[in-house]
Amino acid sequence: MAASAVCRAAGAGAGVLLRTRRSPALLRSSALRGATTFAQALQSVPETQVSLLDNGLRVASEQSPQPTCTVGVWIDVGSRYETEKNNGAGYFVEHLAFKGTKNRPGGALEKEVESMGAHLNAYSTREHTAYYIKVLSKDLPKAVELLADIVQNCSLEDSQIEKERDVILRELQENDASLRDVVFDYLHATAFQGTPLAQAVEGPSENARKLSRADLTEYLSRHYKAPRMVLAAAGGGWTQVLCLLVIPPPRALRPGWPVRLLCVSTGVEHRQLLDLAQKHFSSLSEAYTEDTVPILAPCRFTGSEIRHRDDALPLAHVAIAVEGPGWANPDNVALQVANAIIGHYDCTYGGGMHLSSPLASAAVTNKLCQSFQTFNICYAETGLLGAHFVCDRMSIDDMMFLLQSQWMRLCTSATESEVGRGKNILRSALVSHLDGTTPVCEDIGRSLLTYGRHIPLAEWESRITEVDASTVREVCSKYFYDQCPAVAGVGPIEQLPDYNRIRSGMFWLRF
Repeated sequence: MAASAVCRAAGAGAGVLLRTRRSPALLRSSALRGATTFAQALQSVPETQVSLLDNGLRVASEQSPQPTCTVGVWIDVGSRYETEKNNGAGYFVEHLAFKGTKNRPGGALEKEVESMGAHLNAYSTREHTAYYIKVLSKDLPKAVELLADIVQNCSLEDSQIEKERDVILRELQENDASLRDVVFDYLHATAFQGTPLAQAVEGPSENARKLSRADLTEYLSRHYKAPRMVLAAAGGGWTQVLCLLVIPPPRALRPGWPVRLLCVSTGVEHRQLLDLAQKHFSSLSEAYTEDTVPILAPCRFTGSEIRHRDDALPLAHVAIAVEGPGWANPDNVALQVANAIIGHYDCTYGGGMHLSSPLASAAVTNKLCQSFQTFNICYAETGLLGAHFVCDRMSIDDMMFLLQSQWMRLCTSATESEVGRGKNILRSALVSHLDGTTPVCEDIGRSLLTYGRHIPLAEWESRITEVDASTVREVCSKYFYDQCPAVAGVGPIEQLPDYNRIRSGMFWLRF
């Protein structure tokens, strides 16, 4: 007896869907399963819709079948736009944003967020600042209103400034205990010495002690402009649909037939988000006063080193990097594949000497390090391309030698098999990173600031597919081979090789 499923939607415009059940033998047929390839699956990813308000604010959204949504404001400002005098102002403002606005005192703002069961957060980097909130989809209008109030009406009360000053000073002390963060700050300080990119996001403790309300107000009025902002949202909602399972298909509904209540994704409506942006962000200023338009000065890279030796520490933290490409440079894809080939390692990983990464396998076999990771940190026109490792004081020289040998090997003899492995690792990382509404929303906001558009996953897949072994060899030779690196070391680093020796490891003499 054939079975049919009749779904009648509760809202207007609902249709009737008839589905005929196939036999198990037919369902097992490979021709009917319709296996979908990875590239085909990426084509079904929802499209990102982008609109522009009259004041220059960009509004972007992407629908997805999720019961929650994330909405946030991404701003093209960070410590790179600060001077030595006000370095840390953006980090200070970020802390004050959740302490109340002119319309909502601190306690009222916290209660309003908690009443929605929302998650409100913010972060600052060297080039960007973000405020975002994750809520149930039905609370999207309230979330946009809260974000607009936080961004435009931060109260900056003197009492709150003094409280946050103490909080920031304590955080700076805690950050000093994170040697990974310390070594990356040192790496930026030496690689981009004499330029704004050398400045830490948090700023020095001296600035945290003396920044005033006037300094913070001037920072907000100078940088929080509509053309430098993106309002992004990702996620969806659920609408209830009445589903009637009927056997056999009836001519009329009768009492006693089974009824099931299903949910169908509706998604974040771009028109709704655009209307909310127009309502709450249209008054945001787009004009600069005379001679206050911020100009992004180019930041030069300098091959150099910083050493902070402390034999009391148990492990050494070392970072080495060459100058990498900016965000929009197409070489980034091949370099990400190269980084995936070198891979990453932690002593808690299973697999031991059988790990696919040659460097990880050697590190396990010879007990060279606790962990290592490659990185490609991008900025507008430059970047840092390298690796960071944590090891015992007597293994630094060997670990540095093996790392540089892997770079030189990729420059001269990268193979198709390992490039294929690196491409698959990159594909997996690219897709898994966007699991959830918050990372998708962050990807949209950051992409619009850095690329000027949101690059779909299908386009990333096509770029990855184009990479082959010759491309990796060519691009790695361009960025690694015979280049001056920047080096930063913290801890018991007596065995860290002399800079000239490290520099000589950036090429091979072959006859």
